[in-house]
Amino acid sequence: MENNQSKEEFLYPHSSYRGQVKPENLVFNSNLQEFAQRVSYVCNLETNGKITPVEAYKQIKALWKSLRLSKQQLRIGEDPFAQDMDDDDDS
Repeated sequence: MENNQSKEEFLYPHSSYRGQVKPENLVFNSNLQEFAQRVSYVCNLETNGKITPVEAYKQIKALWKSLRLSKQQLRIGEDPFAQDMDDDDDS
């Protein structure tokens, strides 16, 4: 059992989150770490000749689009009160 756990930790490292603790930030951080891990795998596959540079580019581009969509859906970096402030100016 110990061997499997250390293997998991090696293959799928996970760092502690030190930013502002909000559910959406934690989810995005998890998505970001998964993105970084998968990009690393794709780079290694391309470096070792298992996939072409074009295929590596396509895979990384798809991963990036997925991460960007996650950011948009979680509304990371947006001010949730900005819309309310704009509405108040119209009255």
